[in-house]
Amino acid sequence: MALSDKDLRNQMDLKIFVDADGDDRLIRVISRDIVERGRTAEAVMERYQRVLKPMHEQFIEPCKRYADVIIPQGGHNNAAINMMVKFIKQELRERRKEQQE
Repeated sequence: MALSDKDLRNQMDLKIFVDADGDDRLIRVISRDIVERGRTAEAVMERYQRVLKPMHEQFIEPCKRYADVIIPQGGHNNAAINMMVKFIKQELRERRKEQQE
């Protein structure tokens, strides 16, 4: 949701959208709501269809258009994660060097 706020976006040097697979999102919701909140599987799936999926489509999906980088496959995309780690480390080195000058 951070990318939905224009003022916040304007403060960002790099805007990254981590795009998780819909099935992965549903599995997380089911696991969380059944284990942590004591809901039934049926109640969780009904809520997902009625509330969570439409809200995702209305509020989360549009945030992609503001991203400089979209990482598909969520936290499973090791190549993209490694690239971002290298980029961030390089940026930090450059900023540290600028501060020392």
